[in-house]
This record gives sequence, C-alpha cells and structure tokens, in this order.
Amino acid sequence: MALPEIIAYFDNRTTSGIVEGINNKLKLIKRSAYGFRNFKNYKNRCLLSWAF
Repeated sequence: MALPEIIAYFDNRTTSGIVEGINNKLKLIKRSAYGFRNFKNYKNRCLLSWAF
C-alpha cells in the first residue's frame, strides 16, 4: 500500500472497501459464468446480483 492512500484515509476517513467488495463479487460471477454464450448474459447476471 502506498503512503498517499494511507494519508488519504486519515484525512477523509474513506476506504475502498465497497469497491473491493463489488470487484470481488464480479470476479465470483465471472468464475461461475464460464459457460455463458455471450457478454449480454454475463451483464444480466451481474445486474441481477444487485437487483437493478
């Protein structure tokens, strides 16, 4: 981890935890979506995960 990110946390009290959680969930869907025929099916599965 770089020093600017650490300093930014103490200045703003913000973390990248939410974004990291979203990325992790997308990676899990990607691993389980090995048999999807096209990108549209993958996109629909991702959107359904967050009920959009």
